[in-house]
Amino acid sequence: MTRRKGPYSREFKDEAVRMVLDGDRPVSHIARELGIHDTTLHNWVTAWRREHGSAAPGESSRTAGRSDREAELERENRKLREEVAFLKKAAAFFAAENR
Repeated sequence: MTRRKGPYSREFKDEAVRMVLDGDRPVSHIARELGIHDTTLHNWVTAWRREHGSAAPGESSRTAGRSDREAELERENRKLREEVAFLKKAAAFFAAENR
């Protein structure tokens, strides 16, 4: 994937940070998938943690009143959606390659 050049929207940065904080993949893998430099993503995560502690983007207000189990299931759901999206892209790539 080609590298994206800035400027990046707040939503893009928040989503990238959320992928790092909610997932179990290294920053470098997520950065490569998003087409940004891994140092850039690491800086965004560091800045987020400095400003908000360890909570993921949007989590403090959105998860108020939810159980730990609900939050865990939502994280798992997001991860599975990311994996499905990646597999769809891979399938399209290999289908185009075989033509």
